[in-house]
Amino acid sequence: MSDERPAWARRMIAEREARDMSQRDLVRAMRGHAPRELPSDETMLRNLKRWEAGSSPDEFYRPIIAATFGTVTHAFFPAPSHRDGDKEILAASGMETLEIVSRLNHSDVDNATLDALRVTTDRLCSDYRYMPSESLVIEGRQWLRRIVELRSKNLTLTQHREILALSGWLALLVGCVEYDMGNRHAAESTRQAALSIATEAGHAEVAGWAHEMRAWFALTTGDYRGVIAAAQAGSESAANHGVAVQLAAQEAKAWARLGDRRQVEVALDKGRRLLEGMPYPENLDNHFVVDPAKFDYYSMDCYRLVGEDKLARTLAEEVLRANTDFDGTERAPMRNAEARVTLGVTAAREGDLEQALILGERALTGERQSVPSLIMWSRELAAEMRKRYSSEPAAQDYLAHLHDLAKQAPGFMAQ
Repeated sequence: MSDERPAWARRMIAEREARDMSQRDLVRAMRGHAPRELPSDETMLRNLKRWEAGSSPDEFYRPIIAATFGTVTHAFFPAPSHRDGDKEILAASGMETLEIVSRLNHSDVDNATLDALRVTTDRLCSDYRYMPSESLVIEGRQWLRRIVELRSKNLTLTQHREILALSGWLALLVGCVEYDMGNRHAAESTRQAALSIATEAGHAEVAGWAHEMRAWFALTTGDYRGVIAAAQAGSESAANHGVAVQLAAQEAKAWARLGDRRQVEVALDKGRRLLEGMPYPENLDNHFVVDPAKFDYYSMDCYRLVGEDKLARTLAEEVLRANTDFDGTERAPMRNAEARVTLGVTAAREGDLEQALILGERALTGERQSVPSLIMWSRELAAEMRKRYSSEPAAQDYLAHLHDLAKQAPGFMAQ
């Protein structure tokens, strides 16, 4: 029989059970996150039974429930998406690519052209999840070159700053894709260019993302102290922007790999509090927007590393559910890949080699890949394989596949 309850109701039960909590335990925990005194235990237990049965909690209880489970309101109770991709972009800009390019050849740049460039930049940053890296890096570089060339035009001070900001966003995007493709040196040069542009423009958010890229690069190469240093530098630059949440997450991931559980919790809680206080994003597809559902993804990574298998598995299943449409289309292929690695790691630890291999191979075969990130995640599954199944031929085949993947990105070793 299918479960007709809302996804958040099923999640409440799954997360409570993953923490080995009774309903009464959960009520007690909720009191610690409530801004004022809650009703009696018996009233709260009745409320909880209704919520777990699918009756929606009101706006007062939703953030309390989310905080109790260590996440944010819009991750646990997501708002419906009203974005309609290409139609919205066309409606916003009113221009085709050829018209935009034609306008860029004029000696002056009008506001309509700048509006079209903003929409184009947003569209490219939104294509990051789906478009093959080889195509996106070419298009991203073309638009970056066109926009940079505008600096030689007759611009007002406001237009000059806008052009710098758009250049910074596109440089960040190109750098991310270059790194996905395993081109570390090009990615670092592009990242530094983005940081230089941000400094010239006084653009704190672009600067923050440039530091976040440095943290990501350090994480995937095993420089965990470098991750922490980059995260802290970025937080100083962009403390009031969404990137500060992702910087806190990168720091938490580094502490998890260093084995410091207390600092993991401190960093995750910092990120959760920041994200809870921010408005709901307008475009969740944009790579440089921290959508609330991503917080579960951050936590999943950390719980896998510190050995909290029940929680890691529960969050991995939630990541897959939240990022897969009814027809099987994956809205966030790279997040789903890590979720499958997480499920593979927990399966391996539980003695299910067959399931671990199925999930591990599935993670490696997606069309949209970040090779350094895939190698980092899969390395953790490989360590479980070597530890528990070193004599199994099937495990050796998986390790060989991972080694072949590493050859695509010289300098990223599948240890």
